[in-house]
Amino acid sequence: MAVVQFMCAKIGLASGRGLAGVLRHYYPRTILYPAVLCLVVANTINAGTDIGAIAAAINLIIPIPITALIVPIALIIVALQIWGSYRLIANVFRWLTLSLFAYIAAAFLAKPNWDEVIRATFIPTLRFDREYLLTLVAILGTTISPYLFFWQASEEVEEEINEGRKSVRQRKGATDAELKKAKWDTIVGMFFCNIVFYFVILAAGATLHASGKTDIQSASDAAQALQPIAGSAATYLFAVGIIGAGFLAVPVLTGSSAYAVAETFGWRYGLNTKPRQARQFYAVIAISTLIGTLTNFVGINPISALFWTAVINGLLSPPLLVIIMLISNNKKVMGNAVNGQFTNIVGWATTIIMFAAAIGMLATSR
Repeated sequence: MAVVQFMCAKIGLASGRGLAGVLRHYYPRTILYPAVLCLVVANTINAGTDIGAIAAAINLIIPIPITALIVPIALIIVALQIWGSYRLIANVFRWLTLSLFAYIAAAFLAKPNWDEVIRATFIPTLRFDREYLLTLVAILGTTISPYLFFWQASEEVEEEINEGRKSVRQRKGATDAELKKAKWDTIVGMFFCNIVFYFVILAAGATLHASGKTDIQSASDAAQALQPIAGSAATYLFAVGIIGAGFLAVPVLTGSSAYAVAETFGWRYGLNTKPRQARQFYAVIAISTLIGTLTNFVGINPISALFWTAVINGLLSPPLLVIIMLISNNKKVMGNAVNGQFTNIVGWATTIIMFAAAIGMLATSR
């Protein structure tokens, strides 16, 4: 995860463009259009499922029907993106995601067999049946996700624009200090991401799986993973975490789609630009949110939808990783910031593993 995100950050820093902008200027349209189309479709579905998950989480606290909450939630998120900024959203809701650290405490308070936990951590049980490979693809797809590739590169460009580098010529090229900062930013971010992810899995295994609840159908079912730490308040703690994470995720999903589409067609873009200055950019955000919202009215369970969108991302990521590897080794684009040997080894290994998991899942699903 850290290596992949670092490559995307380097692309933005070295080229002065987002990922779609690089594809548009240096590669054939036959690569650009399918990549952006797949991204927008996956992001739209993912944003819709996240909106449904937010509604389900609010429903745990306030007994309002989930379907009645979906449209107001979508309107609030779009309004914040259009009349606010991503930084505003991040500053307000990033603190809510700290509730996810409760899973670390929950894992310890559930008192699992630590000998078994340590052994299984370093010597995992591997299977090659459909259920195992399907879950593996979902895990890979929810961590090494297409929207993060485009978002990371575009946000590096946004940061440079905020520093006054308005043109591509001013932004092109990356200093050693900028690359070092980006590297440590991704390493630290991915480290904490994986620590939380590890304990989410452990807490769920030590509580839900241990009690025989292996088919989660609702947010209230999932909330029970926090029972050891929060008791009767577990529902509220889980709800706050999902609401915070969802409000943070949806703008990233629709925003990364808007960045990609805007760069594809040469439109003005940026979450810090005024709506009248980037009408098409904000229109993509609004339309993507609208279509995603509508997917919640076709009777799909929000928990199942989150799982299946992760699977879709797991299938889309491998071909996009090939594109990222080619770009990050292209001296014409990257200059002196091309990948080193370690980055290439880890990057290509990641790509091969994700391809293998996806092919294995498809082969066993027949």
